[in-house]
Parts: sequence; C-alpha cells; structure tokens
Amino acid sequence: MVKSLFVYGVLGVLLVPVLCDLITVCVEDDEDLRVDCRINPKPSQYNSYEFSWSSGSKETLINTNVSGSAADVQFKDQSYVEELEPHGYRMTLSGFTHTLPYNTTYICKISKVVASVYVEREHLLPCSAVSMFLKTSCSWIVCLLLFFCHTHS
Repeated sequence: MVKSLFVYGVLGVLLVPVLCDLITVCVEDDEDLRVDCRINPKPSQYNSYEFSWSSGSKETLINTNVSGSAADVQFKDQSYVEELEPHGYRMTLSGFTHTLPYNTTYICKISKVVASVYVEREHLLPCSAVSMFLKTSCSWIVCLLLFFCHTHS
C-alpha cells in the first residue's frame, strides 16, 4: 500500500502541473489581486513577461519587462511581478479589487506564449489553497489518484 501511495503521489506531482490551468486569478486576504501564470519559460534565454486585462475590446497592460513597452499609467507602482518555482510568474496588483472591471479577461504572455482566462468580478475566489484546488480544472486528477489509492488498499 505504501508503495502504491508513493507511485500515485509521484504521478500526481508529474501530471497535475501539466494538465492544470496555465493562468489563475484570485484575491488575497489583503484584497490584492493575484494572477499566477504558469507557462514554462524557454531554457537558456531571457524570458519576457506581460500581464494585462481586457474588458470589451480594450486591452490594458498592467506590468511588463518587455523593452519598449510600458504599463498603463493607472498601474504605475501598483503592481509587482515575481518568478514562481519551478516555472512561471506571479503578478500582484494592489488596491484595485473594488474597482476591477465587471467582466474581465486576464492575459499573461511569457516569451510570446499567451494564456488567458475570463473571470466575472463576483466569481473571483480567495487565494486560499482549498478554493484554488476546487477551482482548477485538474482537481479531477487528484480525485482519480485518491480513488486508485483507495481501491488498491
């Protein structure tokens, strides 16, 4: 049984990040907006990133490290980006939770690979581990792994 748990655990660690959403959006306890972009960066090269949102037909750049591009003036000094291990970037936007557009598409680009997700303001989840687990499209994989563990015990 312990061997089975180990094998299914390893499979879960390997499969879940591959099949999960590339971008997640949530609200932190301090009401900051957090956007996690889990696109694998290209090895041995400088990885550029852009975070933006789109409401209607207008896309607004929030944060970027792309030379020649600049974030919208309203976001100056309001957001920061940090690298996630093992891959991806996290953008945190301070002070905008109550003034977010009602229906928004959040977009991230890492080295020209694009991911986006559509979120309605009233459906923004807190950044707790439980709510993010239930939101991800890959939670069925974990349930499947638990089912296999249970049937093999």
